[in-house]
Amino acid sequence: MPRVMVDGYNLALEKGTGIATYARNLSAQLVDLGHKVDLLYGVRSSVGRNDLLAEVGFFDPSIRPVKTSQVIRRLATSPWGVAARRVPITGKVISTNMRERLPAHDRIYNSRDLYWFSRWHFRVYGRFLGTNYDDSADIAHWTYPLPIKLKNAANVYTIHDLVPLRLPYAALDNKKEFFRVVKRICDQADHIVTVSEASKRDIVDLMGVDESRVTNTYQAVSLPKHILDRDESEVQAEVQSIFGLEHKKYFLFFGAIEPKKNVARILEAYLASQVKYPLVVVGQLVWKNANELRLLGVPTEGSSKARGKAQTFDPTLTVVSRASSVIRLEYLPLSLLTSVIRCARAVVFPSLYEGFGLPILEAMQLGTAVITGSEGANPEVAGDSAYIVDPYKVSSIAQAIRDLANDDDLVRSYEALGRERAKLFSPEKYRERLADLYNKIR
Repeated sequence: MPRVMVDGYNLALEKGTGIATYARNLSAQLVDLGHKVDLLYGVRSSVGRNDLLAEVGFFDPSIRPVKTSQVIRRLATSPWGVAARRVPITGKVISTNMRERLPAHDRIYNSRDLYWFSRWHFRVYGRFLGTNYDDSADIAHWTYPLPIKLKNAANVYTIHDLVPLRLPYAALDNKKEFFRVVKRICDQADHIVTVSEASKRDIVDLMGVDESRVTNTYQAVSLPKHILDRDESEVQAEVQSIFGLEHKKYFLFFGAIEPKKNVARILEAYLASQVKYPLVVVGQLVWKNANELRLLGVPTEGSSKARGKAQTFDPTLTVVSRASSVIRLEYLPLSLLTSVIRCARAVVFPSLYEGFGLPILEAMQLGTAVITGSEGANPEVAGDSAYIVDPYKVSSIAQAIRDLANDDDLVRSYEALGRERAKLFSPEKYRERLADLYNKIR
């Protein structure tokens, strides 16, 4: 079996991302298939000759500023590539919590600021940064379109979606740079992976890629067994005691607060629905001047309140209006988030565009009804097992909220349909799709 390298581009983030979840699932399934897996990180600490300091540096979260002179020196030699060194995980550093976040792997490597620096290299030279390490992998599977390649290996890139090009007003990416990187991948990658037929169509149509060079593997919904097996009464008591929320008596949105998630329309629809159940919004602010923030009662960039009292609001728990019963939580650990999802009457996720839409399936696997939108991959993933709405029409979202608020039988129907739908995206089926993919690459 070929050895596979998986990048750690998003894995080092404390709170993780959907791409980090994708990378963890990918690594786990590759190991189950019998592959040896290397993880390649780009954390700020360099890996020197001393094994203890190398291990200390890898787990050290402190941020050291990069000087302009350092960037210039590195650019002078980067056309010849950069080397990564192995990180010895010996257990001498007490890092139990952080090590639990590491995906399944055989070895870990790091190259200082690899992913951040690769963008500078690409801007200056217009070429992908080459990297290598001793006894390197046969296949490099990059989980995000990065301007980087592993030397002497087959380079496979996952392009989750083309949102910066399809919805440029809903993404903060540098659109020109994103296009240049993706175009180079489409022209030169050994293979391209994506996660839905909707995204595959975009890649083929917008980037002019031959369909045979793009494989849709979908994703796996794979919540930990200890979470899925938790006693229902225990979960209900947890949510009630911590948040004061009653079982199946609140609606829920969870995800990043950014334009493509459609949070502003969700809030408008909820208020227009006049239902008696509260709406809980769980998500980090990733778009600081979005209209969504005004409805959430958060100062936005440029407002007089933000200029006068920047960051004076409580980012952990904000009740927007007790009269409207909208509750905002910025971040919850997975164990608590899944409890909140499980107890919700329905998850409201009518986003404007998704490459896959993992929250839909996570809610379904936890036995919660879902309201989602008709755009992007959402209807493809949800099938007939969710209440589908027009995400651009507040009235459509509001009607769905009213229907599920007033019809217990309808809620139970979507709960049952969702559990069955989630089984189509099981780790076992994902593993089969990955095996077919890697057979193409050998």
